[in-house]
Amino acid sequence: MCRSIKTLRPPALPEEATEEDIRAAALQYVRKVSGFRAPAAHNREVFDQAVEAIAAATAELLGNLEVRGAPARRQAG
Repeated sequence: MCRSIKTLRPPALPEEATEEDIRAAALQYVRKVSGFRAPAAHNREVFDQAVEAIAAATAELLGNLEVRGAPARRQAG
């Protein structure tokens, strides 16, 4: 669907995806689904909320995926 969204998990990326990588992918997704590259002023808030929600869901997904053959993730804390 969104050819410009790259895979954000190893081994596609040699390191873990950054917050910037995740937000860029979320923005591309919202742009594609909404059909707007940049929303009109009256849609800006809902557009930005969607980007943030998708970025959060993406970060959670990447944080919980188990990739076979990849080194174990280091737990923060």
